[in-house]
Amino acid sequence: MQFWLIQTLNSIAFAGLLFLLSAGFSLIFGLMRMPNLAHGAFFMLGAYFGASFMSFGINFWAAALLAGLAVGVLGVLLERLLLRRLAGNTQGQVLVTLGVSFIIADVCLVVWTGDPVPVPAPAWLRPPLLLMGFAFPTYRLVVLVVAIVAAVLLYLLLERTRLGAMIRAGVDDMEMARGVGIRVSLLFMLVFMLGAALAGLGGTIGGPIMQAYPGLDADMLPLALVVVILGGVGSLPGAFVGSLVVGFIYNFGTALFPDFAYVILFLPMVAALVLMPEGLFAGARQ
Repeated sequence: MQFWLIQTLNSIAFAGLLFLLSAGFSLIFGLMRMPNLAHGAFFMLGAYFGASFMSFGINFWAAALLAGLAVGVLGVLLERLLLRRLAGNTQGQVLVTLGVSFIIADVCLVVWTGDPVPVPAPAWLRPPLLLMGFAFPTYRLVVLVVAIVAAVLLYLLLERTRLGAMIRAGVDDMEMARGVGIRVSLLFMLVFMLGAALAGLGGTIGGPIMQAYPGLDADMLPLALVVVILGGVGSLPGAFVGSLVVGFIYNFGTALFPDFAYVILFLPMVAALVLMPEGLFAGARQ
């Protein structure tokens, strides 16, 4: 009973972390029609930035926001200086983001070395929470709360603001959005900045659970891809539900069948591609 309860709570908490990573990835993919292969590197960079900010005495939550802001600025520079020059060349853009991910990984290795860098959780969240007689890390539940708050804020942004209406228009029909006068180039920059900032924020938030280490980008990017494929490109509800599905499959698969964890993870993705090529929420993109 303890095993199933702990793994369920771990899965939900990990799903919240995946949502912070995949929501921005999904919006970038849906609007720009390209997978940002540097997204995992943004997540890793956010973890390293958060640890560095905290080493200067900045509190955890301020460090997380600063890390998200710093990675968001990096995303703007990448979109403005490189990706915009390759507008219309999707293959070139994908190769550029792949190259940038390798560059970020090497820079992190030089600056922070190859040893894992711990990202300590706030002191008041370190004591375990007693739940039904079982001890469970309090911080993991806080990660879930942060993800839910982020999901609500993103929903309000996309559904209740003029900017959100323009983003949804661009995701649904890019040419029509251009035809009605929407500045698509500005949307590209804003969405890329938002997606990168969410990844950086998620890196710091996930740091107390995963630490910052070389290869974190390669571990997280495939999970984000699976979430987006399952949920549907450009769909916020799809990213949320896909994160839950992948969180449960990955945690239980790793716990029960550690040698086949990735097989268990990618089988649903293959089935989704065959049965529902556009994802679970293809018709409900936000």
